[in-house]
Amino acid sequence: MAASMLCRQGLSRALNTVRLSRSTALLSSKIRENGHLMMKKRDFNEYLGDKTIRIGCASGFWGDTSVAAPQLVHMGNIDYLVFDYLSEITMSLLAAARRKNPDMGYAPDFVLAVLKPLIKQIKKKGIKVISNAGGVNPLSCAQAIREVAKEAGVDIKVAVVMGDDLMVQRDAVYDMKPTDIDSGRALPESLVTMNAYLGATPIARALDLGAEIVLTGRCVDSAVVLGPLMHEFGWSPDNYDILAAGSLAGHLVECGAQATGGIFTDWHLVPDWDNIGFPIVQCAPDGKFVLTKPPMTGGLVNKATVGEQLVYEIGDPRAYMLPDVTCDFSQVNLAEVKDNDEDGVLVTGVKGYNPSDSYKVSATFLEGYRATAVSTLAGPNCVAKGRRTAQSQIARLQRMFQFLGMEDFTRTRIQVIGSEETYGAHARDLNPREAAMWVAVEHSQKRALELFARELAPAGTGMAPGLTGLVGGRPKASPILKLHSFLYPKEKIPITIDVEGNQEEFSMPASQEKEAGRASEPDAAPSDDVQTGSHSFTVGQLAYTRSGDKGNSSNIGVIARHPSYVPYLRNALTSQAVQEYFQHVFEPTTEGEELVTRYELPGIDGFNFVLKNSLGGGGVTSLRSDPQGKAYGQMLTDFKIDNLPDLLANAES
Repeated sequence: MAASMLCRQGLSRALNTVRLSRSTALLSSKIRENGHLMMKKRDFNEYLGDKTIRIGCASGFWGDTSVAAPQLVHMGNIDYLVFDYLSEITMSLLAAARRKNPDMGYAPDFVLAVLKPLIKQIKKKGIKVISNAGGVNPLSCAQAIREVAKEAGVDIKVAVVMGDDLMVQRDAVYDMKPTDIDSGRALPESLVTMNAYLGATPIARALDLGAEIVLTGRCVDSAVVLGPLMHEFGWSPDNYDILAAGSLAGHLVECGAQATGGIFTDWHLVPDWDNIGFPIVQCAPDGKFVLTKPPMTGGLVNKATVGEQLVYEIGDPRAYMLPDVTCDFSQVNLAEVKDNDEDGVLVTGVKGYNPSDSYKVSATFLEGYRATAVSTLAGPNCVAKGRRTAQSQIARLQRMFQFLGMEDFTRTRIQVIGSEETYGAHARDLNPREAAMWVAVEHSQKRALELFARELAPAGTGMAPGLTGLVGGRPKASPILKLHSFLYPKEKIPITIDVEGNQEEFSMPASQEKEAGRASEPDAAPSDDVQTGSHSFTVGQLAYTRSGDKGNSSNIGVIARHPSYVPYLRNALTSQAVQEYFQHVFEPTTEGEELVTRYELPGIDGFNFVLKNSLGGGGVTSLRSDPQGKAYGQMLTDFKIDNLPDLLANAES
């Protein structure tokens, strides 16, 4: 079967090669209007070729909206439906669920809220499903799906990819003495989870074996898209340019509606959030693809929305490392495709190189407990009242700890929301008449946080006037799960593919001796030939931004609204300038330490800034109100650039 499939795919490639010169001419002949590629759907399909695959993503995290899957199944005309459920913290939550019940440890929403009501339509339409909803117990998830299918009278073949869970070889891992990628810290003993990020190749193999639903545990987010493309088009594991294109398609859709107008800088231009369309990539055998969404849905698909998602949560755009390929996104080109019923963005220009011989492994471990209380205040001088109240609550508890012979808090954080504390030195001098008091604490003992929870309400009668409520009542203590990431040799991680009880051992193909990926060059020097003037603009007037997190570091992508703005943004937004602007978010460091790295993406007129150790621990470790840096991009839009010509008028002319 595989041989005949490859023959068909070879013929398809040959036919596409014959069409290529005509389709390229077709593309270049289309009218560009306001920088947009104007192409009718019929012509666009001819450009991509006859054999295309449509993949829709219905989930960017565990907890995403349940309306996405029905929308894509009924309106998306898709061949594959994919889901991304897992984060490091989600893995820990699923591990806790499995400890309570050995049959759990997967995302039950995927089975009950998605597949159960849709499985008949999915089977009828021939849609295949790929998901990492298996969490830490993919075999149980597969069994739950089979029970749902049996109840619905549907015969469907389910495959499971296993091997990511390294807790089963814990001793062997410790013998390797792996250290954290960022801190160099030794692997802690109090592990809760330890999972390797597997790639797309085993997913493709499961589909080759006839699977209609493929479940995985931990895998890189983009693998749920690349796997089907490798299977459908017979892509070779060493055709790195094409693998990089498929990986970029996966990267763009892996966060659901973030690619179709969700959290867009110009949010006010995005219609119908209540019915926002979820992303679909229509992919061709040669790696070209267009990102679109179902017709008659809300949201927005254009160069800016897709560009923002391209820079989301990446580091060096020339060395985006995945298990199957190292990607270079720096020269990616985005072109808008306008049609009467389905707008899209054509994505080209990605390059690929051989991958590493190691998997990234994310482990979580227990280290103390935390609790967060939020109280509302009203009346004059809310900031001063809130801060003094919180400080007094902490001081009272510290006195109690001393009396009881207990240790002090490990960490505390007080923040008055409404005072712009998150802006540090750039906060405006506000004195709001309503605010919220954020008090987060960490302690090695759960008992200490139970005392903390009990001592919050007395502030309503013994401290500041105007306290109006404790949001959610007494906070509960929760364990702190910290992240430890390290590299582990691929050869030491056996992968097993289970298709309806029939298991096949799978080995990752060795990297071929081809050109390796190259890290970005140092920051480009400032441009000396730019004009000056008497105008001032904010970054938000000149660029789009988006920010995200990787562990305890964050990234901010910046994309110029017009190519002519790039040199001015380059000169103003140096690494040093961004570090100074965000100096209040970094942990105490050696004076003069460089904590911000800037990378350029010339293909989309963009920059990416990586802010090291900027999240107070990140995830559930952080005590901050923004533990993932989600607002950092928005904060950067207020960065003011002076002595400029009238850039907005020049761009319009």
